[in-house]
Amino acid sequence: MKRFLAVTAVAALLSVSTSFAAKKSKQPATPPSPTATAFSRLLWEGDAPHPKVIRPDAAGHMRTPVNVGDTAKIHVFLPDSSKANGKAVVLCPGGAYLGLCMDYEGGDWAPFFNEQGIALIVLQYRLPDGTWQIPVEDVQEAIRTARRNAREWNLDPSKIGVGGSSAGGHLASTASTHFNDPVNADTVSCRPDFAILYYPVISFLPPLTHTDTRRSLLGPNFTTEQELLFSNELQVTPETPRTWLAYSHDDDLVPTPNGLRYYEALRENGVPASLHIYPTGGHGWGIRSDFRYRDQMLSDLRSWLASF
Repeated sequence: MKRFLAVTAVAALLSVSTSFAAKKSKQPATPPSPTATAFSRLLWEGDAPHPKVIRPDAAGHMRTPVNVGDTAKIHVFLPDSSKANGKAVVLCPGGAYLGLCMDYEGGDWAPFFNEQGIALIVLQYRLPDGTWQIPVEDVQEAIRTARRNAREWNLDPSKIGVGGSSAGGHLASTASTHFNDPVNADTVSCRPDFAILYYPVISFLPPLTHTDTRRSLLGPNFTTEQELLFSNELQVTPETPRTWLAYSHDDDLVPTPNGLRYYEALRENGVPASLHIYPTGGHGWGIRSDFRYRDQMLSDLRSWLASF
């Protein structure tokens, strides 16, 4: 779904791996405000409940472990204390669950959120290699981590949101709909209070799904039950958090009906939602400056974030 270049993201905090294919031209990262605080840390203390197992490929070859995709981390960007309003977004970069676009779908968003007093927590989640519990427990733990550190990071534990692009949007929508049956039990809630979804994969059902995303999360031998379980348009309830969605009309990788179905489910369940479909842009624009409707998109998102 995505193509990735080797980059270093905001303030050299986010180290990413070389891409598996070419991508559109990369835009330079925008540094965070000089008054903001940025740091990184491992997500899990010790081993995660579902450890990452590297399996041989179809030819029997074992790849070398890499930092990105094999190690769960959070990259935290806190706004200046004079601006902080207690909100935070746990952001999940996209990449078809095959890689992570850590720059313009990750850390490059820090200035936008920090300027509004919102903390950004970029989640470097582990890639599943067919074990769906791995990224799902990572995003659930990241939301809990924000709540556990709310006092130290100047956050309001009732204002912890989730966001994501493409497959990262699928992970964020999973966090928004599967919190009542978490991968790991905990006394701290993993329910997000709001969600921001950029061109997300929502459905795992044909013809809407992105097949690489589905295969990467569930493995090649997924069941119909799993396919339905992770079609998140079918998992919406009145408890699903308020949601902002954005697509491009000409997205030929993740069709806009993914968002339409999710929006309709949110509306039917009485969940506040805002859906934006921009005329052009294709797939994977993130916060890149070459997205024609970037300013309009940021204005729409800014207004929505100020509405609650």
